[in-house]
Amino acid sequence: MLVLNLACRHDHRFEGWFGSAADFESQLERRLIACPICADTSISRLLSAPRLNVSHLRDDGRESRRTESSIAQARGAVTKLPDGSDLQTQVWAAIQQVLANTEDVGTRFAEEARRIHYGEAEERGIRGQASLAEKEELADEGIAVLSLPIPELLKGTLQ
Repeated sequence: MLVLNLACRHDHRFEGWFGSAADFESQLERRLIACPICADTSISRLLSAPRLNVSHLRDDGRESRRTESSIAQARGAVTKLPDGSDLQTQVWAAIQQVLANTEDVGTRFAEEARRIHYGEAEERGIRGQASLAEKEELADEGIAVLSLPIPELLKGTLQ
């Protein structure tokens, strides 16, 4: 099994598991590998540090700390937040919370947002699609709208 560190052109980083280097190259060439966050198929391979058991070669631990630092640098920097979690994890958690606590009204978003705002429908969290013109009209009416791109991976089930 070959585990690779990958990134899309938007610098979303993720792992890919492949049977061999040839499998990876074949899937990459056919654009079968997609970013789990934005579904981009322009994927590049990042540097990966191999996992070697060289503990018998280490001195008093100074070498292992250098190796761990090198591995972290090779994998690429991830934005760490004060609580120790990374930004991407928190964004995913927030999106999952939005999905779990809102109703998908699809292309009827602008219409349903107006109905809620004017008291014609029960107040609740909704999500859906709206054109730029519809979003501007809603803003002009004093209806707050937040654009939040939902990764394709979270829109449906994995199985």
